[in-house]
Amino acid sequence: MLDFLAMHELAILRWLHIVAMVYWLGGEWGVFQTSYKVVNPALSLEERGRHMDTAYRIDIMARTGIISLLPLGLHMGHLWGLQPLGGMWLVAMWIVWAVWMAVTWGAFANRGTRLGETLSLIEDWSRYILIPTLIIVSISSLLGHGPFEAGEGQRWYSAKLLTFGLLLIIGVILRLIMHEWRHLFPILAQGPNTEVEEKLKRSIRLGRGVAYLYWFGILMTAFFGAVKPF
Repeated sequence: MLDFLAMHELAILRWLHIVAMVYWLGGEWGVFQTSYKVVNPALSLEERGRHMDTAYRIDIMARTGIISLLPLGLHMGHLWGLQPLGGMWLVAMWIVWAVWMAVTWGAFANRGTRLGETLSLIEDWSRYILIPTLIIVSISSLLGHGPFEAGEGQRWYSAKLLTFGLLLIIGVILRLIMHEWRHLFPILAQGPNTEVEEKLKRSIRLGRGVAYLYWFGILMTAFFGAVKPF
């Protein structure tokens, strides 16, 4: 079994990368469609709450895909000779991935509790650290300063990481919108509230606007990885 995994390591990583991308793109579409029901004041609050719970259940699969894409991409990048960090660095990277995944799923499993709020906050801050790191490293590599290789036929790798980092910014915006929903629904439970309904409408308009940019960016990121145009 170990011999099989070693022999087909790159192919298996590529397969997992494709699966993670599918969950990311498909999951975001599912959350987008469910959001129409969440903010619909014609529905009962109980029904809207069920749709919001469904949105969270779909979103966790999208987030699982997002979190998995980076270590998969960096691991493949090392096998391709595009990024120099291998060996124990890769082991440490996968340990960080496991911890990050535990925090993400822990926040999902304990949503609505103090523990869930704490884990969700930790997950948010992980993005605030990761996003500028990815953007700076990618731009540095594209300018020829490393750490990633960016010669002829190699720049697609850094470009893909750059678009991934930029997409995480949009992901943060969408996460903040869902955080707002979670805090507004207890207020609606106390009775009809026009001000809260208006806030929901504004947030969904913003969310739908950035969602289209999000999907375009995801498709562009996938294009860089599949076609390797430069």
